[in-house]
Amino acid sequence: MVQFLNENGEFAVASKEHEIYAQFIRDLRESDFLKFYRDMARIRRFDNEATALQRQGQMGLWVPAVGQEGAQIGSGHAVGPNDNIFPSYREHGVAITHGVDLMSIIKMFRGVNHGGWNPYEKKFHLYAIVLGAQTLHAAGYAMGVNFEGKVATGNPEIDEAVITYFGDGATAEGDISEALLMAATTNAPLVFFCQNNQWAISSAVETQTKVPLYRRGEGFGVPGIRVDGNDVLACYAVTKKHMDDARNGLGPYLIEALTYRIGAHTTSDDPSKYRDAEQVAYWQARDPIIRFEKFLRSQGIGQDFFDEVQAAGDQLAAEIRETTFALPEPELELIFDHVYSEPHPLIEEQRAWLRGFEESLGGHTPTDDGENKVDYGGSR
Repeated sequence: MVQFLNENGEFAVASKEHEIYAQFIRDLRESDFLKFYRDMARIRRFDNEATALQRQGQMGLWVPAVGQEGAQIGSGHAVGPNDNIFPSYREHGVAITHGVDLMSIIKMFRGVNHGGWNPYEKKFHLYAIVLGAQTLHAAGYAMGVNFEGKVATGNPEIDEAVITYFGDGATAEGDISEALLMAATTNAPLVFFCQNNQWAISSAVETQTKVPLYRRGEGFGVPGIRVDGNDVLACYAVTKKHMDDARNGLGPYLIEALTYRIGAHTTSDDPSKYRDAEQVAYWQARDPIIRFEKFLRSQGIGQDFFDEVQAAGDQLAAEIRETTFALPEPELELIFDHVYSEPHPLIEEQRAWLRGFEESLGGHTPTDDGENKVDYGGSR
């Protein structure tokens, strides 16, 4: 496993084989280190605030990523400006490294929109709720990059690679096997980034696979490596190396980031039903943010910086809360939009049924401007 920072925040290159990755860390400046920490702290504060908002009825569901900030921020900052990202549904940290507004994610989980950012502008595509589906989208897009000749041209303004994110549980889906095969046989410029957070809802990783997940691609011709997912520097360096390789025509690669899901799978899950407190405590002691703070302090970063980050987090939480409470209730008819690219008789039949149902409750339709909406037991 590639690791540069241990749980005490001490930096070391464990083997000569890891020197090829260490060079990317040596190219970083202090400002890069501070950016990594700010982003990890920012997304942790956002995540906790979003969980609280869901508990108060402001969203039907929230998917926390607490504990996975090192994997997401490190890898996200390693992705180039031309590259495209295909996430699952837990990549809030990766999203902010590419300029996605955090309230867009809140709005999506609240049902106000279907994703409020432009994936062609941000190079960060919309969340995929269907497990593994995004890996096929990524494989197809990466094949298209090859067809368009945007690989290994030597021009950094043209060359492009693709990265897709998924969890350990998703590796059991056939979609990922198909994506690995298609990427390998077409030499697609695609990096598969598996966040192994140890749990597929309540199924432990050892019940999901008999071999380490980074080896899952070998049978298809996709090499892989395991990285310490709680080491932001290791995640950055390994992702940077293999995104560069993909962009230079060396084909697909699989990265397994070994991390841990500190919280629940979603806010509808109770992890205390299937895992013990000792295991959680073990991983909390390896928290990626605490680990990186120890490293920064050892590099001479003073308390003023951490106080500044804390204050910024307080301000972010207040802004997220105020903005969320001011959001309108989502229109129910949004569920029918964008299911098909063209009008579909079944969808129109269902839409008509909903309108008739609401009219039977009080003569008001879902298209009312808000004053006469039927109360469905929402947050307000």
